[in-house]
Amino acid sequence: MDETLILPLAIIIFAIIIIGKGVRIVPQSELYLVERLGKYNTVLHGGFHVIIPVVDTIRAKLTSREQLIDIEKQSVITRDNVNISIDGIVFCKVDDAQEATYNVVDFKNAIANLAMTTLRSEIGGMDLDDTLSNRETLNAKLQNELGSAAANWGIKVTRVEISDISVPAEIERAMNMQMEAEREKRAIETKARADKEAVIRKAEGFKQEEILKAEAIERMADAKRYEQEQIAAGQKEAMVLINESMAQNEKAAEFLLAKDRIAAFKALAESSSNDKMILPYDVAQMIGSTSVL
Repeated sequence: MDETLILPLAIIIFAIIIIGKGVRIVPQSELYLVERLGKYNTVLHGGFHVIIPVVDTIRAKLTSREQLIDIEKQSVITRDNVNISIDGIVFCKVDDAQEATYNVVDFKNAIANLAMTTLRSEIGGMDLDDTLSNRETLNAKLQNELGSAAANWGIKVTRVEISDISVPAEIERAMNMQMEAEREKRAIETKARADKEAVIRKAEGFKQEEILKAEAIERMADAKRYEQEQIAAGQKEAMVLINESMAQNEKAAEFLLAKDRIAAFKALAESSSNDKMILPYDVAQMIGSTSVL
């Protein structure tokens, strides 16, 4: 090769290399932190960018997508001295690439360790029953504590989830027995309430029945009294009319007596008895007079 061409060719190759180092194409949702002469300069977002070769360098490559950080399973002692195993997941995303790079060495490791210590502290102040039944409350407390610390690192904690809580086998057996006893207790209480309600309803039914009977008797007594009062009033009116008739006509009394005798003889005649004897009125009157003498 001609020696006169070596130098220009070398210059061209060097220029291509320099230009190649100065061109940066950043993928979508990626963050490139650029330092200029060892000092923070800017953050490159998705797209085409040009930097100054040698002077500018890529200090860190981060992502703006949500990331998952595992909380390793660990043994924790509750307030009532029960040793349980617990783990979880922290969801977070880079909110400020500069702070995430310069304010902490490894934000993922820092958040994981902070989550573990915070979890121990929170569980240590809760009873076992509260730990098992109030996961949402525990998740909210962890998110609040982690979010406050992670904000200084340019990280936003979006959600914290406790994925598993394991209790010792003997504690689990005791809990199952307690739950069974509680179910039996509720069943007995439910049956007792049902029996009590049945007795109350039966007593109410008997009470209503007796009230209705008393009301019926009272109404019947009122009806009979009204009937007797009407009969007495009718008889009274009849007697008044008879007295008036007798006062006006002397034959009225004889007419009434004759009417009663006729009715009596008619009933006697219609009787089927063989032990009877019918006498004329005059003979009966004569026998009555003789008996008196």
